[in-house]
Amino acid sequence: MVKAVWSVVDRLDAALRIKAAVLNSDILRSYLGLLVQGKIDSDAIENFRGEKLYKQALGIALLPSSPTLRHRLDNKATEMFDFVPPMIETLLAGERPEYFVLACGWLPLDVDTFAMDNGGTAWEGVGRTYAGVDGYCPLAAYLGSHGFCLELALRPGVQHSASETDFNLERVIPMAQRLSATGPNARILARLDSGFDSAKLVRGILACNGVSLPQVDSLIKWNPRTTDMAALATRLDADNATHWEHPGAGKRMTVREEFVTIGGVQRSLRRVIRLSERAIDPEGQALLVPELELDGWTTSLPAQLTAQDIIALYPDQGKHEQFHSEFKTDLDLTRLPSGKFGTNYLAYRLAALAMDIPRLIGQRGLRGPDAAVRHSAKRRRVKTVMQALIYRAGRLVAHGRLILGLGANDRSAAVFTRLHAQFAAPM
Repeated sequence: MVKAVWSVVDRLDAALRIKAAVLNSDILRSYLGLLVQGKIDSDAIENFRGEKLYKQALGIALLPSSPTLRHRLDNKATEMFDFVPPMIETLLAGERPEYFVLACGWLPLDVDTFAMDNGGTAWEGVGRTYAGVDGYCPLAAYLGSHGFCLELALRPGVQHSASETDFNLERVIPMAQRLSATGPNARILARLDSGFDSAKLVRGILACNGVSLPQVDSLIKWNPRTTDMAALATRLDADNATHWEHPGAGKRMTVREEFVTIGGVQRSLRRVIRLSERAIDPEGQALLVPELELDGWTTSLPAQLTAQDIIALYPDQGKHEQFHSEFKTDLDLTRLPSGKFGTNYLAYRLAALAMDIPRLIGQRGLRGPDAAVRHSAKRRRVKTVMQALIYRAGRLVAHGRLILGLGANDRSAAVFTRLHAQFAAPM
């Protein structure tokens, strides 16, 4: 794993030649080593000055000082952007983690934006977000039910969810297809919320379908926008084919399907609509005017999945809110390291890789018979992996070579040794 990822990092030195003693590859290795420990400030590198293990484990020739690290990130960030996605794909393609496909057989690709509060700063790109705070609205793309991050793109706070998302999808969807081809070989289901309800994005998603890679389908929450719900309810009421369910007193609900046409899309699309009408509020008070609630989902999934199947597939997409919180808390990315947008953008891109590494370690190391005793779970938070396998006490002995001594009674020592043999070259 490490050698394959580092081979991508080493391309920096050939592509971005500099005269300084600290190579660009050393900059990227050093900062990534901080990120996987939940440290985003470049000053944190000073804690590892003189530590041979940190340099040797990451293959760093010359460890940068904090001013050097900060200055290089500020000045070379935009030139390093494009090297990060190949690092992520190399890691996941080489290790082939368990992505856990959905019960219907599709591999989910969840794309969403979330707000990051950076109020009180005058940093580049900070603006009023949809959440009512000043900060950024990064876009994240997670593959599989365990949330392996393929993309974490920093965005200004005022940017709309759908704006420029087509450029992200042009890169992320083919990467997901290639990873699926080397792993579960399942069709991709791109799930997006109503902020991405755009004909342009639907066309872009379905345009990624070819003949050699797994196919991709879309499931996007419909944005009714100016739909007249009262007129729709009247029309459905007059239709004899409408079947109303009564889940409770004073409430009725119907689910309908209709085919929709989007310009430039050859495949037929379905829209599942759920209209709820409430005549009595939860406290039992009769309403003068019934309350209407309209939900809808536009999808390219085949007819073998019923309307109820489509509706059931979407709430699972909300699981990625847990992944957002891990970026904010476990990796401490709420407050960003620089006032420059480019530097913060690079930090976010690297954070996607910094999340995937402990995610993979947790999947391989904290679920086996030799794992430390914990409650049963299929997925471990990044913070749990850090506590169990990264923040470990040990003794470093320099005797011809570096020897890392772990406690004989440390339950995690066996897991650490096994994972090191799998992922890293011998020290």
